[in-house]
Amino acid sequence: MTSEPWTPAARRILPAMRAWRTAFHQEPELSLQEQKTRDKVLGALRELGIPAATFEDFPGVVATIGRDRPGPVVGLRADMDALPVTEETGLPFRSRFAGRMHACGHDVHLACLLGAAAMLSRSSRPPLGPIRLIFQPAEEEGHLGGALPLIERGCLEDPKVAFVVGQHVDPSLPLGVIGWRVGPFMAAADFFRIVVRGRGGHAASPHQGPDAIVVASEIVTGLQALVSRVRDPVDPVVVSVGSIHGGTKDNILPSEVTLEGTVRTLRPETRDLIERALKRRVRALASSLGASVQIAYRRGYPSLINSADATRTVVAGLELELGREHVVEVDHPLMGAEDFSRYLEKVPGTFLRLGVGQPERPATLHSPTFAPDERALVIGAAALAAAAESLQRGPS
Repeated sequence: MTSEPWTPAARRILPAMRAWRTAFHQEPELSLQEQKTRDKVLGALRELGIPAATFEDFPGVVATIGRDRPGPVVGLRADMDALPVTEETGLPFRSRFAGRMHACGHDVHLACLLGAAAMLSRSSRPPLGPIRLIFQPAEEEGHLGGALPLIERGCLEDPKVAFVVGQHVDPSLPLGVIGWRVGPFMAAADFFRIVVRGRGGHAASPHQGPDAIVVASEIVTGLQALVSRVRDPVDPVVVSVGSIHGGTKDNILPSEVTLEGTVRTLRPETRDLIERALKRRVRALASSLGASVQIAYRRGYPSLINSADATRTVVAGLELELGREHVVEVDHPLMGAEDFSRYLEKVPGTFLRLGVGQPERPATLHSPTFAPDERALVIGAAALAAAAESLQRGPS
């Protein structure tokens, strides 16, 4: 390769990225089941001459380009898992398995990272320092995830990673655009399960209660006051109840009702505040109505917070590579969650949004019709390579 920009180089390897993406897409695997996906990644890395390491107890892959180079180590990450969705895209390379699909674009992420690896390992302007390639399972798992187990297995060590970069396809941004944001970019995701216990009986005699359904209903309504009355109104919070189960017949009052839901916050202080307030409010509401409750509160992924200096350094490199009109600041954080946040708790870095939106082909993430255009592979691979190069060169 010459020292030309990364984008023309990415266009030349589009056939390889297309083949990788097709292979991943046709055989999607759910969280912590990504053995075939891991083997495909290993096969591609062998073809590129890039040494890789695996783990006996975990289907991740870690590889390094230029281990002995003196510059800072940049980690580039792609997630590997698919979703339990039956595909309806009509693609010629659609999933071969009913109930499993790359409906969140992780097949694109994998192909982009392999494309960036191909360019960085073969370029006539080799990276100034090592490039750590992190192929991570179980991002969609939602609790422990895949990032934390990989960190515990040393993916940020030997050589020690100085910066980390990831990206995610985004249908809300136009195809060909990269989105960025400094500071909180995605939410922490926590989950609760509330069991309300009252007194079961005949529906004609509710006064003999407490009625667990009425108490549960008061709790659902009361939780919304956490958003409107507990936290600062300019500090985003989401509290949603997604599941209510209780009762067996229209004339029987159940003795127990179970609520399950999620809490999304951006600031660690707000995360702590809402957890305390939720438990306090639920207990108070239940007690005031004569019922008892059992609360299980589980913390998931932390808030994803992009480092200011690293993000601005990457943005400067992307603007040179893609043109300023293709690099846009996202105007608000997203309340979805991403376990890339685990890496950013350990080292500075940034998470980018890879635009795949096309008005003529509207679709959303996790949809059975989600099918990013292959042209996104070129932009995604070039963006990762340019991001790594800009972080190793430092601010201009």
